[in-house]
Amino acid sequence: MQTVQLPLGFHLKEAVSFDNFFIGRNRELIEVLKQCASGSGEQVIYMIGKHGQGMSHLLKSCCHYAYHHQRSSAYLPLNQLVMLSKEILIGYENLNLICVDDLQAIVGHEDWEEAFFHLYNRIYDSGGHIIIGGNALPKTLGIKLKDLISRLSWGVTYHLLPSTDNEKLSILILKAEERGMVLPDEVAKYMLTHCRRHMNTLIAALDVLDKASLAAKRRLTVPFVKEVLEI
Repeated sequence: MQTVQLPLGFHLKEAVSFDNFFIGRNRELIEVLKQCASGSGEQVIYMIGKHGQGMSHLLKSCCHYAYHHQRSSAYLPLNQLVMLSKEILIGYENLNLICVDDLQAIVGHEDWEEAFFHLYNRIYDSGGHIIIGGNALPKTLGIKLKDLISRLSWGVTYHLLPSTDNEKLSILILKAEERGMVLPDEVAKYMLTHCRRHMNTLIAALDVLDKASLAAKRRLTVPFVKEVLEI
């Protein structure tokens, strides 16, 4: 029976899927991820992306996609797991798909590098699929364990391409519509100009505006946005 498995205390949001990810210039990457998640594509994928580009969204989407294809999966956010015992990695090779986020978080933690190296080998040997996200190529991350660097080169590597400003405007308007909000073009452009341009920051600002507009029963205008966000 298919499952989406996570370490104790971690949860996937049901709303996270490929359907609500703005593809932009990443169409080829999305298709490769879907094939891997469904069990028909590459066994190992290494994905490079910067903070705020949607890496976590895509990795979680892979888990949901696997679920709908009757495959078991797990999402492993290493930036949070590294604070726990490395023994938490035991047993994940029994699942069909493992999605690993923030590989750079274990760099310099030699016990975690070794534990992840062994997990990678177990997954590969069992015929499972693994998708790994990091903020740089493995050989430039500073990984101490050379054998791990070698293993990470076995699969295909893709760069998650950032959204253009026009694409970010489209994403903001789309996310507003999902929340039942009307975000006029001039307001979206104002947000993009005056907020940090990471999509995580922009979406967080949108959530604040959603609550504020409901409470004040006001529509989104530039003066209202300026007041609420204090910009």
